[in-house]
Order: sequence, then C-alpha cells, then structure tokens
Amino acid sequence: MSEFPRRPGKAKHFAAWLLISLTTAASAQTNASVSFEMPKSRNPFNAYSSSEVPEPQLTNSRLLTQLVRDGKLYLSLKDAIRLALENNLDLAIARYNLPIANTDIQRTKAGGIFRGVNAGVVQGTPGGGVGGFGSGAPGAGAGGTTGGAGGAGAGASGLVQSTLGAGTPVASYDPAIIGSVGAEHQTTPLANQRNYGVPSLQLNTGQTSVGYSQAFATGTSVSFEFNNSRQTTNSPFFNLSPALSSVYRFSFQQQLLAGFGFGPNLRYLRIAKNNKKISDIAFRDQVIATVTQIENIYWDLVNAYEQAQVNEKSLAFAQQSFDNAKKQFQLESIPEMDVMRAEAEVSKRDQDLTIARTSLQLQELLMKNALTKSLDDPVLESVPVVPTDRLQSNEARTTPAVQELIAQALRDRAELAESDVDLANRQISGKAARNALLPALSLVAFYGGSGLAGPLNRIYNIPGLPNVSNVPTDYSGALGNAFNNSSPDYYIGLNLNIPIRNRVAKADQYRSELEYRQAELRREQLRKQIRIEVRNAQYTLEQTAARVEAARKARDLAQRTFEIMQKEQTLGAGSTYQTMTAQRDLSVVELALVTAMTVYEKAKVELDRATGSTLEHNGIEIQDAINGTLRDPAP
Repeated sequence: MSEFPRRPGKAKHFAAWLLISLTTAASAQTNASVSFEMPKSRNPFNAYSSSEVPEPQLTNSRLLTQLVRDGKLYLSLKDAIRLALENNLDLAIARYNLPIANTDIQRTKAGGIFRGVNAGVVQGTPGGGVGGFGSGAPGAGAGGTTGGAGGAGAGASGLVQSTLGAGTPVASYDPAIIGSVGAEHQTTPLANQRNYGVPSLQLNTGQTSVGYSQAFATGTSVSFEFNNSRQTTNSPFFNLSPALSSVYRFSFQQQLLAGFGFGPNLRYLRIAKNNKKISDIAFRDQVIATVTQIENIYWDLVNAYEQAQVNEKSLAFAQQSFDNAKKQFQLESIPEMDVMRAEAEVSKRDQDLTIARTSLQLQELLMKNALTKSLDDPVLESVPVVPTDRLQSNEARTTPAVQELIAQALRDRAELAESDVDLANRQISGKAARNALLPALSLVAFYGGSGLAGPLNRIYNIPGLPNVSNVPTDYSGALGNAFNNSSPDYYIGLNLNIPIRNRVAKADQYRSELEYRQAELRREQLRKQIRIEVRNAQYTLEQTAARVEAARKARDLAQRTFEIMQKEQTLGAGSTYQTMTAQRDLSVVELALVTAMTVYEKAKVELDRATGSTLEHNGIEIQDAINGTLRDPAP
C-alpha cells in the first residue's frame, strides 16, 4: 500500500529541524548509563553523611531525533522497541527496584531486617494491554505497580507472608562505640557528723567511660567497658582526695540453643539476596511486559495507518464518481437520483475518513507517549508517526508443537522463577521458626580488673588512726593496677530461659509451615495457568491465521467484483451507484483484512509473551535494558 500522504508546510519542516538541533546535545547524555548504586568510600566518616540520588533524566534519547525526516517520525518495530528500552517511563520506574533490592542486602549484612522488594509490573503506558487467558491487567497496585513476592506482610496472589523472616532476634553486626564524659557536684545534708565528720557531705565526681560492642552471625556477642572516675570530698574521714579509679570488663555471650549458628542469624541476609534475585527476575518480566505493550501499540498504529489509507482511497474514488455523475447528469445520460446517491456516498466516506484520521492521530500519540520520557515539546507532540513495517497477509509462521511451547514457558516464565525463589525464602524462614522453638540457653562470661590511686586527704582527721595508703598517687598507677591482674574480676555461667507453653513461637512456626504449603499450591496453580495461557495463545494464533485467510479471499472476491462492475459501467451495462457500492464493499473487506492481520500480529506477540520468548525473539539483552542504553547493531 502507498504511504498515507501528509505534506507539512515549511514552518513544520523548520520546527522539526529545530527540534533535532536543540535536543541533540541534551539527548547525548541519555545514552550514558546512570548508576543508582549507593556510593562507596574508604573515608570512615562517610558512614555519617547522607547519599544523594541523581534526579531522573527526562531528555529523550538521540535515536528519537535521528528518526525524524521531512517533519515525520519514520518508525520500524525494531526502532520502537529500542526507543522504549531507552525512554519508556515504565522501565525507568522499574529500574529503581534493582538498587532498592541492593539496599536490603547492605542492611541485612549488618543484622537489620529486610524491607522487601517490589516484584510487580509497572504498566503506566496506555494503549497496549498485556496478559493472556486467565490473567488480570498488570499494574493493579498503588502507583501503577502490582504487589509481588519478596515483601513482608500480605503477599501477591492471595498469599500470606507474615512469617517471612520469623525467628529469634538478630543483633547488629556493625560494631558500636559508646562513650560518655561528665562532671557531677553532689551535696547531701547529714543528720549528724559521726559518719563523715561534716554537717553536709560534698562530692565532686568526674567520670569518663568508653565501650565497644559487636555481635556475630554465630550467635556470639562481645562487649568491652572501660570506666574512669575522679572524686574529691570535704569529709575528713576519707583517706584519699581526690580518689582515682579505673575499671574495665570484657564480656562474652554465646547462644547455645535458640539463636545458635549461621542459619537463624543470617536468615535476613539470605532472604535479601533471594529477594535481589526476585527483583532481577521481576525486571526481566517488566521488560517483557513493556516490549509486549510496544508491539501491540505498534501494530495498532499500523492498523490505524492502513485503515486511513483504505478510507482515503475510498473517498477519492467516491469523489471521482460523483464528479463523473455530475457531468453525465449535465449530458442527461443519468437521472438526478444517481447524482444524489453519489453525493451522499461522498459525505459518508468523508466522515469515515475523518474518523480514521483521528483514530490514527490517537495511535500516533500513544506511540510517542510510549517511546519518550517527555512530551513537553509541542513540536515533538505534533510530529506525525509513519510506521515502516507493514502487515503481511500471506506470512506463514511455523510454531513448535504445543508441548514444546509449554515446556519452554515452564522454563522461562518469570512468575515460576519468582515462585521458586519465594519458596526458598519460606524454607529459610521455616528453619529459623523451628530454631526459635528451643529454650534460650546462653553461655556468659566476663573478665575485668580495677585499680585505685590518689594522694592522701589533706584534711584527714580521725583521732588515733593515722592516714596511710599503699596505692599509687596518680592516675597512671590506677590504670596500671587495673590491667596488671592484681585485682581480677571474672565470671562464667549459663543463662536459661524456658518459656512455659511457648504458644507464640509454636503459632509462628506452624503458621510458617502453612504459608509454605500455600505457596506450593500457588506455584502449581501458576503452572496450570501458564499451560492454559500457552494453549490459548496457540489456539488464538491458529484462529486468527484462518481469519486472515478468509479475509484475504473475501478481499480478492470483492476486488474482482469491483473490476467487473467497472467494466460493465464502461460498457454502459452498469450504473455509477452499482460501481460505488462494489467499491464500498471492497473497502469494507479491505478494512476487515487489515483488522484480521493486526489481530494475527498481536496473537504472535501474545504467544511470545505466554512462552517467555519475547526478549529472545526481539534480540534484547537484559543488561542493555538495565542500563537503558542499547548498543548500536553491528554493520
């Protein structure tokens, strides 16, 4: 079919050229991959500063402007898919889920609980439905995203995930340093002076302490405390003033039953790593959904484009027939009724063309919306889109046997891969919940020492008792005595906590088992649904192929009928109205053929989606989709 003519004026040519010139420099930035990974630094103080995420780049890629020629956007299906991978906002939104999953890994390495990941499909691009038999529209969740496996709380598809990560508490694996320093003045009124020799006891105390604590994934925790103080008094009954003390203690604790070993203590990290796998699989599913949308929108655009061509050709023939009828009426060779019929036919076909053109404009807008980050530029918004790929009525597609297609779908569909990882997470949680049933038994020990020093109290006054001391007089002496094992303090023992009835842990453990079995059933349900989707997609492809063949034969028959009527009219045996009716019938079956071929192309798209082969058939590397920049094809 010939190209649908639309001739923009000089102003539009200039505007399109200006669009290319102004956006080339800015769009060059969009081909550079933007990293959303959390910055890393060897500076230890960087741990206490915030990290900034760059603002989204809303400049369209360079390829978009390169495809604009003569004021039109010439677009092949391959170009449309590439532009979508570079610019589509559904994909841009979904890319953030990948580094979000990485933040969970980082926090769980420190013993923090995972926050979960979003495994839903973003579908904020209007115009291209995704999903086969038995599946709802993706994007049902808040913000255009579906809830998915990997998050805590209520899960997707009716699954409960409330015990995901259940088990004994996990301490922080990041070491912590605790310190304090202060001075205190205390005055205590006394009832008599016998105890302290003064009516009001005054104590001036300066204290400094520092501590270190850390837990380990074996269920071990250690801590170290170091306390120092200096105290003066107004009492003459104290031997030392100021009194200097130094005390330290090293403590150790090891869980022996509940909370023992790497299993319960690394469960958050293992689940977070599995959630990262789910996030990667979900992004692949997002790419498949987006590419499927783009293919559907593209074939709808081709359909609207070719329907507009058919209607324009039909109007042109009706207008020509009307002009001929007027001339024949002037020659009194046909009645006035034939002229009126021809004029009415022109009016009706003009209306059909107007509808077809507006439908085409809508499809162009949907296509541009799907392939751009921003449509703020009025020139880009008004540029017509010309699809360069055409519907092929005689194309024959050989598909493998249905069992091969089902086997491929069961191997490649993202939903099953996510379900497998989700089951692995539930197994991790189940083991941790069983460990939490055990009593809490811990081995505890500490070792410490203390030292005392200080000069003799100058105001010491206890009759009959001389003020003598064998401790050092300065702080270095107190510190030395604390660490020379002269005054040790140590302890070793067991702490046991046996909860009677243990109903909370029992309920959580049994609930985790129930949730695991529920997820197993959901996985089997997914397998059955995928089987039906594949069979339904194959049946639809066969049905639409038959529909195309029937529509093609009807078009050929209508074409021959029209040609016969034209010859009869030329020979004077037929009327203008009969010829126009035959041409109108031809236009109707041509439109039906265009619709049938569009449905057939979309059926192929759905079969690719159902079998999980969309990316393979379109030559898409998932890493390029993650980067948002596609490598130029080899020459």
